[in-house]
Amino acid sequence: MQQQQQSGQQQQQSGAPNGVAGGAQLPQTGGVSPAQPGATGTATSRPQVNGGRFDFDDGGTYCGGWEDGKAHGHGVCTGPKGQGAYSGSWHYGFEVSGVYTWPSGSAYEGQWQNGKRHGLGMETRGRWIYRGEWTQGFKGRYGVRQSTTSTARYEGTWASGLQDGYGSETYADSGESKQNEFLCKS
Repeated sequence: MQQQQQSGQQQQQSGAPNGVAGGAQLPQTGGVSPAQPGATGTATSRPQVNGGRFDFDDGGTYCGGWEDGKAHGHGVCTGPKGQGAYSGSWHYGFEVSGVYTWPSGSAYEGQWQNGKRHGLGMETRGRWIYRGEWTQGFKGRYGVRQSTTSTARYEGTWASGLQDGYGSETYADSGESKQNEFLCKS
């Protein structure tokens, strides 16, 4: 009895444009085959294949481990025509911990859950770096955003990816604002 090959699929997820990461479905190949009759009628089996390279129809690729037709273990997934790449740990088709790099040079390094940035992580985007918590793809609860070219910095609470609640902001001219309720959402 031979296993059927599944076609490669990818699901588009927040934080990973063009479905580069998040839910990558890979073909099932190899695997232990239950009782294939040989010339003498004895059972034989093939060794299980736990990794390799898969080229998606859209031009993206996945290279790494997989299990049950899904990215599993460590692997690298690239989008079609260089539209971003994720390198890191996978758990049955979803990112766990790793680095996603966009074509613009922006990057996120940290934890993921169900194809979205979730947990602790660091995002570098343009002249800004954010280090802190993420919730379902958004900057969440508490974190620090700082400029790489000036003294501008915000440290405090966040809601739905925006500065919200308690925090302290230092401006590029070194002026400072400490507020119990930071209501100006930027």
